[in-house]
Order: sequence, then structure tokens, then C-alpha cells
Amino acid sequence: MPVKIVVIDAQGGRIGKQLVSALKRELPDAELTAVGTNEAATAAMLSAGADRAATGENAVVVACRTADVIVGPVGVVIADAMLGEVTPVMAKAVGQSAAKRVLIPFDNCDNLIVGSDLLPVGKRIQSAVELIRGLCGGA
Repeated sequence: MPVKIVVIDAQGGRIGKQLVSALKRELPDAELTAVGTNEAATAAMLSAGADRAATGENAVVVACRTADVIVGPVGVVIADAMLGEVTPVMAKAVGQSAAKRVLIPFDNCDNLIVGSDLLPVGKRIQSAVELIRGLCGGA
């Protein structure tokens, strides 16, 4: 049974798009679901090769129920993050999921993460992909 990876992103979906692209390349057998907080984010991740995609609060809640791994910017677990696009319901669904959460640090929307400026974005995404590959048994 393939590993179920859920990529969540907001705003323009730039980070999610890079994650989807890298995960499809590194873990081609994984079932990759993209969930955007808005249509632009969803479209960006779908164009990067997600197997399926959905948009909005309920989509986040439903996807988190069956995910093995959830990945996205750290804001996906902070209510009202990403200029308010992450609702309290979304943050709770991600936080309470039984999935492993791989959160990429970004300083934005008044959430400051010490050390997040030490690596360029591309390296943060590659580190996340390598961690997820390890969680998936190195497949």
C-alpha cells in the first residue's frame, strides 16, 4: 500500500509546488495529495504533479484523517497564520492527525522561528524531502 503524503500550502502555493515536484521525483510510488487553503495554491501544487488535489478548510480536515505524512510550512499548525488563510479548524486537524508532520520553518505573519534564516528555501525543501523519504522506509 503506498504511503499517503499530504502537502498543505497557502497563498500562491510556491512552497507546496516545490515540495510536490521534489516528492514526486524522490518518492514516485507515494500517493501525493495537495491541499491548498485557496485555489491558487491548489492549482500550483496540482501543476507540479500531485496525484489529486482539493481546496479549503474541509479538504484539510478530510485529508489529515488518512495521511501517513503531512508536510508544509510551519504555519499550517498555527491558527490564523499565512495572513489568516490557516483557520483554527485547519491547524487543529493538522495538529491532531495521527500522521507524522514535517514542518518547514518560515518567519512570517508574526511567527518568528529562530534559525530559519540559516538555510536557503531550496535546502529546507530538500531536507524535508529527505526526512520524508526516511519516514517512508527509504523507498
